[in-house]
Order: sequence, then C-alpha cells, then structure tokens
Amino acid sequence: LRPVFCHWGFVAAGGEPTDPRITDAGAAFELLQAFALIHDDVMDGSSVRRGSPAVHRQFAERHTAASWAGEPRRFGEGVAILAGDLALVYADQVLPDGGPELAALWHELRVELNIGQYLDLAGTATGGIDREGARRIARLKSGRYTIERPLQLGALLGGDADLARSLSAYGDPLGEAFQLRDDVLGVFGLPQRTGKPVGDDLREVKPTLMLAVVRERASGPAQDLLARVGRPDLDDESIADLQALFVSTGALHVAEAAIPALAARAIAS
Repeated sequence: LRPVFCHWGFVAAGGEPTDPRITDAGAAFELLQAFALIHDDVMDGSSVRRGSPAVHRQFAERHTAASWAGEPRRFGEGVAILAGDLALVYADQVLPDGGPELAALWHELRVELNIGQYLDLAGTATGGIDREGARRIARLKSGRYTIERPLQLGALLGGDADLARSLSAYGDPLGEAFQLRDDVLGVFGLPQRTGKPVGDDLREVKPTLMLAVVRERASGPAQDLLARVGRPDLDDESIADLQALFVSTGALHVAEAAIPALAARAIAS
C-alpha cells in the first residue's frame, strides 16, 4: 500500500510513472515497513507474521535446533532487533534525493511511527486509553505512515509541495479508516486472510477504538468477561465470548460506522 500511494502522489504531481526514483521510494517504504513489523512482533510477542513464523521465532527455533549456547528467546529477539535496524538503514540508503523538504518529511514520518508505537505500548500497559487516545494512536502509528505521508513524499519527489500539503485532507482520514479496519480484523478476522491468529489483539490488549467503547459500556458480568483481555492463553471459546461482547455493546458498530464516514471525508476532499 505505501509504495502504491507514494507512486500516485508522484504521478499526481506530474511525475513520469517509469521514473526509477519512484521505484526506489517505494522500496524505501517497504524496507521501513519491514523494520516496523519485525520490531512490532518482538514487542507484541507475536509468533506468526504473514502465515509464517515471525523473525524472532525463526531464529529462536534455529538456536534450539542447533543446541547453541545461551537462551533461545533472547537470541531470537536480538537477531530480530538487528534485522529490523538493518532494514531501517537500507530504507534510508535507497530513498532518492528530493531536497530538504522531502528529507524533513521522511524524518517526521519515522518520528511519528516510533511515537505511535510507544503510545500503543503504553496504552497496552496502562489499559486506560479512551476513544480519542485510541484514534490518535491509530493515526500516528499507522494511518499517516500508510497513506498520508507516502502520498506527500511522492508529491514532493514530483516537485509539487503545494499538492503535498493539500493531500493531507485525503490521506489523514483514509489512513485512520485503514487502521480501524485493521483493528476490526484483529478481533474478527479470519487467520487464512490476515496471516495472523485471530484474537491476537485481545491477547495483547491493543488500545483500539473498539476496546475503548467496550470499556465505557460493559457492566456486571460483562466486566468479568472483559477482564480476560490481555491473557496470553485466551482460548477460542473466550475469544468468541469477547467477540460477542464487542457486538452486544455496539463497539463493533462504532468502528464499522467510523470507517465509511472517514473514507467519505477523504473522497470528498
């Protein structure tokens, strides 16, 4: 998605689609995404990514199979951190030169990505994120980085700074809609489509808009059920019960209503 939006921001600014610079820019976004995903899986303790073992799990299993010295978990996570760092270095290397404004935007989006990830971790730890906080995390951690910033970087690479600025009105709401859809899939998605186990967001207590709504509205026995969120051993039955709670409290409806409304705002702009 990031290279696609970067490409069309570039073309909208008058760039030639076959220009090798836009291919390099797309590669930079893919490497930046690899960095983010590899580190994200370490922070969340996720075992599967895109249907295969996450990087830290692959190297922990290699350590165990070879009977190497030390702790397999620490080795796997250490290698994953380094692999993510290497992807970040390569992202900077392949990013084409587009002047000081493009460089400033690239640095800003990397700061936003890291701050959003921190807020996500803090929200998971404290469990006190309200609706506004959850939406802010969605925008910083994923929305801007997935749609708004790639569009703007493409436009800057095409030489149109005014267009880059105006694309925020499209990219910002659409990016939030994208993350809200991802949050819905994190609770209700099918593993064969998402490449991740269903319910991982519940095991990790991801601070999503849906979870904020459930916490507002749950009472009585529902609060006892909600207390199961965050348990790494959540079984299929508990996940099904929590899914039903998200439906009965209207949390799923809140997210499903926000997604098309944000998309409509983007299209109107």
